[in-house]
Amino acid sequence: MGWLIPPLGRVQLKTDSGTNHRQRLDRIRFRGQRRDEFLDLAESPNTSDTECADEALAKPRLSIREPEELREAGPGSFSAALQDDSRTDLNEVKGHLEIALLEKHFLQEELRKLKEESNVDAMRQELEKERLRRIELEQKVNDALRASGFLFSSSDKQKDTLSDIFLKWLYDRFGVYIEDFRFQPEESTVEPEEPLSGKRLTENMRRLKRGFKPVTNFMRNLSALSSWYSVYTSAIAFIFYMYAAWHGWTIPMLLFLAILRLSLNYLISRGWRIQWSIVPEVSEPVEPPKEDLTVSEKFQLVLDVAQKAQNLFGRMANILEKIKNLFMWVQPELTQKLYVGLWVAFISSCLLPYKLLGFIMAIYAGIKFFIIGFIFKSCPKLRQRFDTPYVIWTNLPTDLQLKERNSAAMSRRVTVGNRGSLSAAAPLGGGRDEDGGRFYSTKRGAFHEVFNLPESERPLTVCENGWRCCLINRDKKTPSDYIRNGVLYVTENYLCFESSSSRSGSTKRNKVIKLLDIQEIQKYKVLSVLPGSGMGISIATPSTLKPMVFGAMMHRDEAFDAIFSQYNKILGGAAAASPET
Repeated sequence: MGWLIPPLGRVQLKTDSGTNHRQRLDRIRFRGQRRDEFLDLAESPNTSDTECADEALAKPRLSIREPEELREAGPGSFSAALQDDSRTDLNEVKGHLEIALLEKHFLQEELRKLKEESNVDAMRQELEKERLRRIELEQKVNDALRASGFLFSSSDKQKDTLSDIFLKWLYDRFGVYIEDFRFQPEESTVEPEEPLSGKRLTENMRRLKRGFKPVTNFMRNLSALSSWYSVYTSAIAFIFYMYAAWHGWTIPMLLFLAILRLSLNYLISRGWRIQWSIVPEVSEPVEPPKEDLTVSEKFQLVLDVAQKAQNLFGRMANILEKIKNLFMWVQPELTQKLYVGLWVAFISSCLLPYKLLGFIMAIYAGIKFFIIGFIFKSCPKLRQRFDTPYVIWTNLPTDLQLKERNSAAMSRRVTVGNRGSLSAAAPLGGGRDEDGGRFYSTKRGAFHEVFNLPESERPLTVCENGWRCCLINRDKKTPSDYIRNGVLYVTENYLCFESSSSRSGSTKRNKVIKLLDIQEIQKYKVLSVLPGSGMGISIATPSTLKPMVFGAMMHRDEAFDAIFSQYNKILGGAAAASPET
């Protein structure tokens, strides 16, 4: 039969031989002697632990011996061996428990000794005492400071009251300005760039135009005042200015006019309807902004902006280049006049008193603005001869003009070097200009011979090389006659088109139109689906049923202006000559 397993460990009895049994008994006896020695100690553990251990042990389970040994030993020996084995195992378990208890006892003793040596509790108590002392000292110091502050304020209260009030007033009054003088690193702010938008571009152009409107109105009024647009207004202004300049009130008068202008602007901003202008203002129709622009409108807007920007940048570049060339002695005869004028002004400022010098400058400015300026504007030839500032400014060259002059000088040198060959080729190449010795010719020969014109007919200066274009004759049916590529020229009396077709060397494909025969000339757009205002010129004559179109012209605006101005000039001369006849 089997035995139950005790809770502290599982004890198994094995069948051993007699020798093994004796060795086990000797080992248990030795352990029993050691247990007796340990129990004699003064602080030995209580026996209750052992007893509890004995009670907690369950009956051991004996293993069944082999059948052969049981048969040899017999029933008596079996019971005796079973009793001996159970006692031996119990003693062995007891010995293990006692050893574990003793080890626990020794470890507790070691821990107690370590605690006594480290004195943790004593150190903790000392730290707590130091903390309490620190709190008491802080309270005493605070009490002492309060007592001393109260005594000081009570004794010197009357002495420091006025000074404190004065210092507080100074800080409140000027402290903000003192703070402004602190040096701080400058913050660099980067403005975000707006994306390209047709609506935004149109709005910015309108804003720029509205912003320049007051400046343009002021300049237009000044020009009208100096040109005596309104005789009464200019006369009153001239009298008042000369009276103020004679009495030395020029600067006060100008300041008073500025104050008057600001006062009028204030009244206008308050809702008063005050309009005063020498030149009547022309109200321009305001187009409502479009929300959605088509592709053609956007492309046309970009072209308009690019053209305006090109013209504006060109004017600014011309002004800056002229100023630079004036001070860099590019035209010595013009810079010499400025040099002499500066010396005269310097000597006058050193010798004359400032009151007299200001009087002379004010009188000269009034006469120059109201009298001399009006005379020069009315007589252009007189202005070109005697108006020194105008002569200097108009004759100053820009860098582009200097470059053209240098290239013309180089070509003139080449022409002079090959004069012999050019004079030999003159009868075949073209007509000679009487003034400059130039030859006007085309690719096919002399200009007047190609178009069967008099020798006096030469291309204008603006179109010496002609304008590349294509002639669209809508009266013709065949494609070869309907569109012809070539070059367009304008002379004093004719509009000439030279065809570039190489099939025939005759002049039948060329076109010559007399300016007096033109009935209508206007800008033309060949294909309406393309954006922009077009690249063609439409000309109507009595000999054609439909107007002829010169299209695909890169410099269409330049050609149109040249042809239209020459056409008006011819019409004006013809109108002036008809009454005389």
